[in-house]
Amino acid sequence: MKILIVSDTHKAHVSLEQVLEREKPIDMLIHLGDVEGGADYIEALAGCPVHIVAGNNDYFSDLPQEEEFVVEGNHIFITHGHYYYVSMGESDLLKEAKGRDADIVMYGHTHKPSLHEEDGVTILNPGSISYPRQSGRQKTYMIMEIDASGMPEIELKYV
Repeated sequence: MKILIVSDTHKAHVSLEQVLEREKPIDMLIHLGDVEGGADYIEALAGCPVHIVAGNNDYFSDLPQEEEFVVEGNHIFITHGHYYYVSMGESDLLKEAKGRDADIVMYGHTHKPSLHEEDGVTILNPGSISYPRQSGRQKTYMIMEIDASGMPEIELKYV
């Protein structure tokens, strides 16, 4: 199973369109918030199951704040992250993920990519596909491929 993970498009969908064309076919798209009104467009564009959560800029949105689901045996918890103060660190987010017994927690908000494991939980942030803030300011996203045994392999990629 091939999953495209993005965040913080902020209505600028050109990079997402390019990445979808490059990475297709994908089996799922996960968007970690700050779509700013583009959720319907993203769902139509993806052509596969889509999970989108609301970010701090998704005012008056019907999008969920968080979601949990299982993919190939992996319990995944997704959130934009701002309610867990991820700009200050990941400790609150990790505590919540562990409380939910998540294997993988995904968040956005910081516009900076991050991927590591802590206390048995894989923590990832794909960065921003539209407005990066990390050193070098390269637009980023992640691909997670899950093999037949359920083992996820996650790769940071550049637009």
